Amino acid sequence: MDMRVTNNETKAAVESLNSLLRGELSAVETYRQAIDKLDGGLGTTELSRLNAEHLEAADILRDHILEHGGTPDDSSGAWGTFAQAVEGAAKLLGNKAAIGALKRGEESGVTSYENALNDEHLPADCKMLIRDHLLPQTRQHLPILDRLMEMQ
Repeated sequence: MDMRVTNNETKAAVESLNSLLRGELSAVETYRQAIDKLDGGLGTTELSRLNAEHLEAADILRDHILEHGGTPDDSSGAWGTFAQAVEGAAKLLGNKAAIGALKRGEESGVTSYENALNDEHLPADCKMLIRDHLLPQTRQHLPILDRLMEMQ
């Protein structure tokens, strides 16, 4: 195998993983804003747990990027800016809108993970991590957020 191809494939895999990491970092930022908005009110415990799961996912992705010879991104980049804008607007509209913004972010995360599973540059161990852990965890957040929206 041509080493240059391997390096290009590794670079592409790391970029895909970093894209997922930026999404998780954005989720952490957005959850923190929503938790602040609820200020100890109804749903704070659930949102704190979901935020902790996004922190864990970010840590897992960082480790995975390092294992594949890459450097993990340290900010959410454009995703974070978008998340802050959406969450800022939701804060003006109330708790239900803030939780709705979180749900849209989770749906985007599910799509990102599903797309990553179709990425030909991602090695099998990356796809297994996504398929067996990260994607199911993200999907499990959706009904929790639906329930919280109904309670608001």
